[in-house]
This record gives sequence, C-alpha cells and structure tokens, in this order.
Amino acid sequence: MAEYDLKELQKIRQNKDVLDYLEQHGIIEIEKFNDIYDYEKELYELQVSLLKLQYDIIEKGKRVVIIFEGRDAAGKGGTIGRVTEHLNPKKVRVVALPKPTPEENGQWYFQRYIKHLPNAGEIVIFDRSYYNRAVVEPVFDFCTKEQHELFMKQVPEFEKQLIDDGIILVKLFLSINKEEQAERLKERQEDILKRWKVGVLDQQAQEKWDVYTGYIKNLFKTTGTKKSPWFEIDKDNKKKARLASFRVIINAIVGNEQEKLDSFVNKYE
Repeated sequence: MAEYDLKELQKIRQNKDVLDYLEQHGIIEIEKFNDIYDYEKELYELQVSLLKLQYDIIEKGKRVVIIFEGRDAAGKGGTIGRVTEHLNPKKVRVVALPKPTPEENGQWYFQRYIKHLPNAGEIVIFDRSYYNRAVVEPVFDFCTKEQHELFMKQVPEFEKQLIDDGIILVKLFLSINKEEQAERLKERQEDILKRWKVGVLDQQAQEKWDVYTGYIKNLFKTTGTKKSPWFEIDKDNKKKARLASFRVIINAIVGNEQEKLDSFVNKYE
C-alpha cells in the first residue's frame, strides 16, 4: 500500500464495499491494511506537529541539534528522511561528514563539527556525529586509546557548553538485534538498488558485534547525562521506531510538556 497516500487510504477504509471486495479477491489483508493506515495516519499527525514546531523555532530564533547514532543497518537514513520530509528545507540541514582530511586530523576533534552547528531558527541533524570517536573509531582502531579516552572525558563538558549557550540538543541511538541486522545487510547486498548502502565497515558489523556492544554500553554510561540524555530506540520494527523517533524529538524540543506542545499545534492551525 506504499503507493497510496493517507487520503487515498482513508477513502478505501471508509468504503466498506470496496474494502470487502479487495479482501475477498486477495488484493489486501485487512489486518495489514489497518496497520499501514494507522502508521500513515500517526506519521502524518507527527509530521504536522513537527512542522508547526519548526515555525516556532524559526519565529523565535531557536537552535536545535538532533544527533542520530546507531548500529549499522538500523535505519538512520530512512528515519531522517521521514523527519525532514515536510520541513522547510531552508531551515533544516542534514550533516553527514566524510572521514576527516589530513588538515582536520591535525585539529581539535570537535572543530570540524562546530562549523556545522545551527544558526538562529535552524535545525541541524547529524547523520552520525562526533560520536564516531566513541564507538566506530575505537572498534576499527581509527583512533588511539588515549584519543578515545580524551574524547569521552571532553564530550559531556562540550555538550554542557552547547546547552548552556541555548542550543536544544537531542540525541537518539537506534538499536537493532544481531539477527535483524544480518537480515537487513543481506537484503541490501542482494538488492542492486540498495547495495550502495553497504560500506566496507558495514560488512564487518556482524563479526565485531560484541566489540561494538562494549563501546555502546560505555557510550550510554559516560555520555548520557541529566542535561544531555540518550534516547535509545528499538529499530527491529521500522515503522514503530520511526514514530517513536518523532515523539522523542518533539517532546525533547518542547520539554515534555504536552500542554506546551498543544499550544504550538493550535497556534499554527
């Protein structure tokens, strides 16, 4: 049903004769159809809420940073795509930096990320971030033990300074179990349209699973603070995880105050 938008799904759902015909002829399964409809309906409502929240961010000159981290094949790209799909593209940026240049390797580690921080009225989304040094780099020996330890010591204070300066920081970690990851990586490898998603490091994700796990646990323990917590989201079910990501982002930006969120939604009706 992916080719139908929410309005078309609503028309089908409201016409019992059409719905019965489609079911009787094996064109749709009612339970699956209802699941898709419920997902698309909630996704639309969350996208509307986030768009209206963006209006407020622009109007008041707020600065928002959203960090997406997670296991390989956990669905960061797809979730980010849904989050940004209907936002004002002039006021949202997705940052996915390549490996550092020789010049950047000689800089303070955070330096190349600082230049991408949001201006007033902007949302910046990091598709992987400076947290590469917390997990990916030590797993593959791209940094020394000393560099990793220094980063882990500096990052809580670095984020405290960002927050103290008024930046709204939201950190999401998309989790996935080992079996689901193996299945998704295999699917990507076998699908010519998705094969580009499989990088050199992705191919080693399974064999280094336990090493990743150790660094991820340390990530949560060391860098998840009261001011800057991690929100871990189970991505084994992509649709539920995408909706959960929206809810986390919206609640984090408005400070978990439902009354405040309702006022944003009503204001921009």
